[in-house]
Amino acid sequence: MDSPAWQKSSYSGSSNACVEVRTVDGLVELRESDDGDIIVRTTPTKFATFLQGIKAGEFDHLTT
Repeated sequence: MDSPAWQKSSYSGSSNACVEVRTVDGLVELRESDDGDIIVRTTPTKFATFLQGIKAGEFDHLTT
């Protein structure tokens, strides 16, 4: 199911400095709200694996 409208996390509140996500043609698209010209596309499976890694703390060392 495609969702052409960009969605952002409710944690972002009214801030425009966030990552937005949508689905188009069976792919997941991501972009930074303040630089919408750059869009990253990936498969739903790879995106789910990425989210699992975030939740597991796999990338925490990059947030210093």
